[in-house]
Amino acid sequence: MKRIILSLALTCPVAAFAQEPSNLPIGDPARRDKNAAVVLDGINDAATGEIITPRDLAARLAGVRLVFVGESHTSIEYHNVQRRLIEELSAAGRKVLVGLEMYPYTEQAWLDKWSAGELSEDAFLKDSRWYKNWGYHWLYYRDIFTFSRDNKIRMFGVNTPREVVAAVRKKGFANLTPEESARIPSKIDTDSAEHKRLFKAYFAPEDSLHTTGMTDEQFNAMYNAQATWDATMGYNAVQALQKFGDKDTIMVVLIGSGHVAYGLGAERQAKLWFDGKIASVIPMAVANDKGEKPVVRASYANFIWGVAPEKAPLFPTLGFSTGQKKENLYPVIAVQPESIAAAAGFKVGDSLVSMDGTAITDSEIMNRLMAQKRWGDAAEFKVKRGSEEVTLKAYFRRTL
Repeated sequence: MKRIILSLALTCPVAAFAQEPSNLPIGDPARRDKNAAVVLDGINDAATGEIITPRDLAARLAGVRLVFVGESHTSIEYHNVQRRLIEELSAAGRKVLVGLEMYPYTEQAWLDKWSAGELSEDAFLKDSRWYKNWGYHWLYYRDIFTFSRDNKIRMFGVNTPREVVAAVRKKGFANLTPEESARIPSKIDTDSAEHKRLFKAYFAPEDSLHTTGMTDEQFNAMYNAQATWDATMGYNAVQALQKFGDKDTIMVVLIGSGHVAYGLGAERQAKLWFDGKIASVIPMAVANDKGEKPVVRASYANFIWGVAPEKAPLFPTLGFSTGQKKENLYPVIAVQPESIAAAAGFKVGDSLVSMDGTAITDSEIMNRLMAQKRWGDAAEFKVKRGSEEVTLKAYFRRTL
């Protein structure tokens, strides 16, 4: 038996990558040697090259039981695509279920309460620990959640707790505890050379986690964790579909585009448990921040939905990454060049102490504080740098 946490930045703009992940000769052999046009507000049926409408897409998904829809977590354009597809499928008379990367299946009780209309928004965010389980701004997702609730569309957490996937990376499959092992599928495929090629393509050259210099053992640990992430989402989506759907039900799974690309992530893993028809939809900006048009292989997804480019996310982000808590503090492990964090003076090795006078003792606190910020605001941070405590001022200002 093969068993396959780290969900890397699988949804960043194409220009950031060492090798464009959307332009690799992998995936479906019938399409991987062809390019697909990305048309603003049009949907490319990659099998035919025809540009279709959202209503056409819903019709072409007739017979599909499982559809994976990619996202960039901080792109409102991508989330608008996800909502629109759910709306069109519902309008077409399909029974729709929605699978969510942002919640582990262990939080299902809160999603059931939301679907039943038993919780206000504030209560749902607090009780389900949105800013602990996910962390991205709620308003990116609000319209999807409210439409689903108002139209009695059930939502399902398809992830597993982050600490379980982290355990896979640190300890390997053989050394998981029985409790950890029970929270991931019993079958996980880790043997795809194409998926490993795609996984490597998501590392930017300047990334401190870049695979250059990494041992095979370290890379395989990271890859196995990623495959576990994919497999868990595919498996749990299939289980919910089989338990709560009928032969005409479609499960729409909302996950990062990197988990959807070329059918190599969650879709490939789901096929270990499901022999029904599966499709993929990935939104794609028609240009990057330099005005360059993307080159996209027709095998990248079954349907490629062109959206407007976004110079900056709807809500501010700092631009640094933190590691696991050490001595009750979160260490900064990477700072993105030309980011707000870089301008504020954050350095790798700093440890977060407070934001605007509130102690950062939990990632949920940090995410909640950031959710209150808008462009034009500022925040004061205290960090521990060596033996000193340093004050840094971050200004949330966009660049042209």
